[in-house]
Amino acid sequence: MSGTVTPSKPEINWQPDVVSQVPVSDKAGVGEFVQETLALTKRLFIQLQRRPSTLIAGVIQPLMWLILFGALFQNAPKGLFGESLSYAQFLSAGVIVFTAFAGALNAGLPVMFDREFGFLNRLLVAPLASRFSIVAASAIYIVALSFIQAVVIVAASAVMGAGVPNIAGLGAIALIVFLLVIGMTALSLGLAFVLPGHIELIAVIFVTNLPLLFASTALAPLSFMPKWLQLVASLNPLSYAIEPIRYLYLHGDWSLGSVVMEAPWASITFGGAVLVLFGFATAALVIISPLLRRRFA
Repeated sequence: MSGTVTPSKPEINWQPDVVSQVPVSDKAGVGEFVQETLALTKRLFIQLQRRPSTLIAGVIQPLMWLILFGALFQNAPKGLFGESLSYAQFLSAGVIVFTAFAGALNAGLPVMFDREFGFLNRLLVAPLASRFSIVAASAIYIVALSFIQAVVIVAASAVMGAGVPNIAGLGAIALIVFLLVIGMTALSLGLAFVLPGHIELIAVIFVTNLPLLFASTALAPLSFMPKWLQLVASLNPLSYAIEPIRYLYLHGDWSLGSVVMEAPWASITFGGAVLVLFGFATAALVIISPLLRRRFA
């Protein structure tokens, strides 16, 4: 008697095999952040290499300020500008700071153009380790340009008879320029994220550039100003960068406790001025933090 043998149905496992996955950390690594920052910084320097007129103009302009303003006030009575022996010596600090300030204030323009052309939006949706790499790259770029300009200004001032601070003084100048550039670059990038277009950003730059210059101690000492302007200049971050650098030109035996500015409400020491600049840079970075999470249509 023959029978049909039905093979037993194989057991089919409808559940997919569990594949072990490599855990992905949500926290950005330092290596990835550095790599992104270097790549974005390299892009900015490539743009500068293709258009070197930006650097050339940034070097020529402060030299013109030194030569023209130095010649304008060369016959000023001695003692009119404080302890300075010449107006060139008095002006050097203001030119260094204002040049760095102007460069940092323009830092938002490349980001604004990237935003208008759509590159920034692609960058913001990319898996960046940290969006602060955008800020870091812009800051490194502006700091490098500011240091080049500062070296040229210090050399030109020395030729004009202003002298040169000692090695420690030059290091202090670098620190002051660095803190100012960080703060102003952060604010400029914040404006690039907030304002609707580059026309509005350029308008803000034009409106704030010269008023902040004249409302500081770049061109005249605090004692030379009317009372209301003294108050405004004492609130201006530029004054807290200019006065320590000016003190370095006049005193070789400076210290953090040296009084560099007599504000209407207190005497500002060298260390106090640096601390104000540090607080200014920190506050600017904190302010723009929420703006880095934005997307643009």
